[in-house]
Amino acid sequence: MVTQKYLDELTYNVIGACIEVHKIIGKGLLENVYHQCLKEELQHRKLNFFSEMKVPLIYKNKELSADLRCDLFVENCLVVELKTVSEISPIHEAQLLTYMKLCKAPKGIIINFNCHNIYKEGQKTFVNEYFKLLPKF
Repeated sequence: MVTQKYLDELTYNVIGACIEVHKIIGKGLLENVYHQCLKEELQHRKLNFFSEMKVPLIYKNKELSADLRCDLFVENCLVVELKTVSEISPIHEAQLLTYMKLCKAPKGIIINFNCHNIYKEGQKTFVNEYFKLLPKF
């Protein structure tokens, strides 16, 4: 059962995987490079995920054609968006929140690999109304 505690631990694990990738290959590379390395690191940590998952857009019970894809959807509950930008902007946050809502995911993380320290400046975590409905433990 997915709980807030489980999601917090999963988030910690995923951020740890991102830190490991960043520690090994550094900053300044293309997003796709980090994506490939992070997929390897998540597999090493035995986490289940979808990569470049198509995000469904349902409107009035009809699935519409929209080419929305989240970078990673981990353990069917955590959306991870990867960036290599000078700073995370409101449009990146809106993108993540949209994917979280459409996937019914309670939590999401934006990881920006173009930084010196992922833990301090390279990640932002978000929760939504689905998170608040989950049991704490």
